[in-house]
Amino acid sequence: MKKILIDGENLTITDVVSVARNHTKVDISPKAKINVERSRQTLERLVNQKKVVYGVTTGFGAFGNITIPMKNVRELQTNLIRSHAAGVGKPATTDIVRAMMLLRANTLAKGYSGIHPQTLQTLIEMLNKGVHPIVPEQGSVGASGDLAPLSHMTLVLIGEGEAEYKSQTLSGGEAMKAAGIKPIQLEAKEGVALNNGTQYMTAIAALTVHDAERLISIAETAAALSMEALVGISDALDPKIHKARPHQGQIICAQNLRALLQGSKLIMTSREAADKGLHPQDPYSLRCTPQVLGPVRDAITYTKKIIETEINSATDNPLIFNENNTCLSGGNFHGQPIAITMDFLALALTTVGNISERRTARLIDENLSRGLLPFLIYHKDRRGVESGFMALQYTAAALTSENKALSHPASVDSIPTSANFEDLVSMGPTAARKAADILRNVEHIVAIELLGALQGADLRGGSAKLGKGTRAAYDLVRRRVPTLKKDRPLFRDVREVVALVQNGELSKAVKPFLNLPL
Repeated sequence: MKKILIDGENLTITDVVSVARNHTKVDISPKAKINVERSRQTLERLVNQKKVVYGVTTGFGAFGNITIPMKNVRELQTNLIRSHAAGVGKPATTDIVRAMMLLRANTLAKGYSGIHPQTLQTLIEMLNKGVHPIVPEQGSVGASGDLAPLSHMTLVLIGEGEAEYKSQTLSGGEAMKAAGIKPIQLEAKEGVALNNGTQYMTAIAALTVHDAERLISIAETAAALSMEALVGISDALDPKIHKARPHQGQIICAQNLRALLQGSKLIMTSREAADKGLHPQDPYSLRCTPQVLGPVRDAITYTKKIIETEINSATDNPLIFNENNTCLSGGNFHGQPIAITMDFLALALTTVGNISERRTARLIDENLSRGLLPFLIYHKDRRGVESGFMALQYTAAALTSENKALSHPASVDSIPTSANFEDLVSMGPTAARKAADILRNVEHIVAIELLGALQGADLRGGSAKLGKGTRAAYDLVRRRVPTLKKDRPLFRDVREVVALVQNGELSKAVKPFLNLPL
C-alpha cells in the first residue's frame, strides 16, 4: 500500500489530498527523525543553560516578558493548549482536519520546533488510525498562526477535547483509548510548537487549489458546449490571436477550447455568420472566454506555488537552529502569504462564475440564443405552460451575486489581539474559507451552465453535431441526467452534475481530448 513519507521539504498538494480524502498512510523519513531528535537536544541544552527562550521559560504573547519557573514548564504548555482551544462554529470537515494534521506533522518534521520525536509520531498515529479532532471552523485571526484550530487538534493529542473516531464523536481520551494510542504529556516548548503555525488556513487552501485546478477545465468544457448550443463563432479561438498576447493561461484555455470543439458541426466562422445575416462576432461571454478563464488559470498556478511553499515551511515560533545552538523568535506564523493568495484565488473563481452565469442567461433568452426555444423548453407549443430552465438561471444568479460579496478581501482587515501586542493579524483563515465557499458555489454555477448547454445541444440536433471533446462530456452527463422534455424538479439534475465535477469523472471524460493535462 502506498505510504507518504514526510520530511518537511517535499510534500505536494497531491499528497495532501491523498491523505486528507483517500486516507493514505503517513510515516516520517529517517532523515526527518534525526533532525527532530537533534532539535530536541538543542532545545534541552538551552533550557539547561538557563537561556531565555520565548514560550519555554517565558509566557506567551503580551506575557512574553514574564519569566516562568522550571517547575511550571509542563503546566505552561498544557495551559496554553487548554486556554487557546476557544474556537466556535460548526466543525471543520474531516478532510480539512486530516490535511491540517498532516501539514502540522510535516512542519514539525523539518526539525526546527524542538519537540520530542514521540510527540510527532503520536500525531501521525492519530492520522493513520483515523482519530480526527473536532475543530471548530471559526476563531483564528491567522497570527500567531491558527492558534485556536491547532489547539483543538492538540487537545486530543493530550487526551482531552473531542474527536471523531469510526463515525462516533467521543471525548479525546475515549477516542485515543479506542484507537489504542497513548496520549502524550507536553514538555518544554511542545505546546507552542503544536499550536503556532498556519496549518488550518493552509489545509483549506491546499484542498481548494486542488479543486480549482479540476474546476477550471470543467468551466472550459461548459464554455465550449455553450458555444455550440449558441452556434458560436470560432474565429476568436484562432491561435494567432492568442500568440499575439502570450499570457500562458489564455493560450492554454484557447487551445483547450479548440480541442474540445474539434469536429463540431454547430460552430461557424465569422464569414459564415455574415452570410447568414448574423453578427460576425460573439458577445464577450463567448468571444472573450480565453481572456477571462486564462487569467484564472494563471491565478491558480500562482496560488499553487505559494501554497506548496507554505506546506513545506517552518511556521512556528520560536525556531531552533542546531548548527549554532540558537533559538530565535520571529514571525513565520503570520498568515499573510496565505491570506493575500486566497483572496486572489477568490477573485479569480468569482470571475469563473460571473462569465458562466452570463452564458446561461443567453441560453435561456430567445432574443439572444440564436433560435433556441425560450428558457430551453423542449416543445414550442408548451410556452407558458412550462418554465424549462428559467429558475435554474435564478439559482446561478443568486450564487454569482453571493460570490461577489464573499470576494471582498479578508487580508486587508486586521483587529489587534493580545492587548495590542499582536497588532496586525492576517485573517488568513477567513480568506481561505471564503475562497472554498466561492469554489463550491462556482461548481454549482458551472453545473447549471452544463445542463443548459446540453439542453441547447439537444434542441440543435443532439450529440452527433458536437465536437469530440464536448461529446464525451455530453455522453457522460446524459447517462445520469436525461434531456428535459417536460418540467420536473431540477435540483437533482444539478446535484448529479456537481457530483461528476467533484468526483473527477467529468475531468477524466474530457481529458483525452485536451492538448494539455488537466
